Amino acid sequence: MDSVTFRIFRFDPETEDSPRYQDYEYELEPGVTLLNSLNTIRSKQDATIAYRMSCGSAICGSCAMRANGHAVLACKTQTSELVKDGVIQIDPLGNMKVIHDLVVDLEPFWGSLRKVKPYLQPDTTNNPELEREQTQEQFLLIDDVTTCILCGACFSDCNALEVDENFLGPATLAKAHRFIYDSRDSKTEERLEDISELHGVWDCTHCAECSTRCPTETKPLARIEEIREAAMKAGVHGNNGARHVLGFRETVGKSGRLNENYLPPRSVGFFNIPGLLGLLPVGIRMLMRGKNPPLIHHSIDKVDEVKKIFSRFEEYRK
Repeated sequence: MDSVTFRIFRFDPETEDSPRYQDYEYELEPGVTLLNSLNTIRSKQDATIAYRMSCGSAICGSCAMRANGHAVLACKTQTSELVKDGVIQIDPLGNMKVIHDLVVDLEPFWGSLRKVKPYLQPDTTNNPELEREQTQEQFLLIDDVTTCILCGACFSDCNALEVDENFLGPATLAKAHRFIYDSRDSKTEERLEDISELHGVWDCTHCAECSTRCPTETKPLARIEEIREAAMKAGVHGNNGARHVLGFRETVGKSGRLNENYLPPRSVGFFNIPGLLGLLPVGIRMLMRGKNPPLIHHSIDKVDEVKKIFSRFEEYRK
């Protein structure tokens, strides 16, 4: 058996001024999970280490934490896969306040989830006691997202949340997807309107960390893209994100090139005076640094091929 150093984040805000790391030597056994390794360290070396756990079967989501800087589900992760130069560093989940060691305050996560009303809102005009059936095809639209165990791994490693604490987050948007695409829900349009506002589905930066860290088949980034598609099809266009998509399609579709001077005012709205004024500081800084887009674009090879793609897309839409 190989000896591994577990470097574990320790912090008790009630008794300590700042966090620290504490090392534990551990004899690595083949096939052992990270959760079982931590349980062994706690039972044999230090019973004061605090972390969450419950089922140990990748169902409850309680044991999510960071290993070597990335969120993992401890009960589903092999310890041997985490060893780097003989060390495994264990940290609490990100984007949340530490309560004690690896235990974080999950209220921001649950608070975000509550905003999208994560429960079925059926049409009750018919007999509410009747069973609401779904075809297999209808269920397959929400099959993947129903595997979400609300572990918070995606919330932890979301880059958009690091700079915008009001962003709904990938798990919340995935949960919204579950009801937007549910044939039995009656609030699809209302849900699309709500999450298309600021801090919603259009504020995702496409870093893909959420899907990379997701321990199930939920894969939030794919669900976010599907929500955007549903919003565009439903005509929910009165927001910056949708206007950005339309502006992109308009400029590239007509000329084969992206008009970067047209896109910002198109995105905020041509009659949105506060929004347009908000663009000025950025525009001035770009101008001073020579980063502003050219008024006349350089010629691009095969630009007509690009226009043909958009032309065929328009035919498909019709």
